[in-house]
Amino acid sequence: MEKFSKLKELVASVEADADKFYNSGNGAAGTRVRKAMQDLKNLAQEIRSEVTEKKNNGK
Repeated sequence: MEKFSKLKELVASVEADADKFYNSGNGAAGTRVRKAMQDLKNLAQEIRSEVTEKKNNGK
């Protein structure tokens, strides 16, 4: 559950940069958004693996 909380925090932290990129055309904010999205992808994969392992060990 700790990783899921980190995922939510990461989404919340990138919101301001996403707004700057999409609404103001700030290119540097776009770079930060791309990096955050990559971090989200990696964290989501870790969570998926953890859930699968826990599910399979429960049987």
